[in-house]
Amino acid sequence: MGNKSGRNTLLWSVIMSAPGPIVVGLGLLIGKSSTQLADFIRRSVELLAIVLSFVVYIVTTKNGNVDSEFKSKLEKINSMAVSAIMVVCGVMMICIAIFLPREEKGNVIPGLAIALLGVVANCIFWIRYSRIGRETSNKILLIQSKLYRAKTFVDCSVTVALGVVLLSSNPKVEFYFDLVGTCIVSLYLAYTGISSFVKAIGNNRADK
Repeated sequence: MGNKSGRNTLLWSVIMSAPGPIVVGLGLLIGKSSTQLADFIRRSVELLAIVLSFVVYIVTTKNGNVDSEFKSKLEKINSMAVSAIMVVCGVMMICIAIFLPREEKGNVIPGLAIALLGVVANCIFWIRYSRIGRETSNKILLIQSKLYRAKTFVDCSVTVALGVVLLSSNPKVEFYFDLVGTCIVSLYLAYTGISSFVKAIGNNRADK
């Protein structure tokens, strides 16, 4: 039952995450916010991480016949890959915040709408992954709970930053909130990824 719940949750994660990069990407055609660009990169890379976790979960839980050592290796690889993806994504967004030309922000409403929906959806997935992960002690689901915890706080930050950009008529206020929003997104992702990566390496050494 636990395996089925985990599989279904991962599947829904893939389905609900897939439209995010498309909508935010289309929004970039009419808006030039660095927070929105960072959010597009973040959602695209996170989708890759979720798809990877879904595939690994299917392989490691298939019929319960997977060799335990092989399963453990796949779970560790997945944990390290998801953690590394978060770190790389955070570094990329810091670079965008620093080097992106300062232009008129344009329409940030599509990105803001996706971020608002993301706060609700990611919080639900965070709670669900945490519960199922504790019940099954599955490393893939536990790393997903960390990813979705990060996604929840990041979407809160993106919502605030883009909301200020949308409502403010002061270019300086827009600039600084946009920059701060991007930095919060990137630093939180990098911190979460590094801490998870270090833990995965520690578990790997402990098992040897």
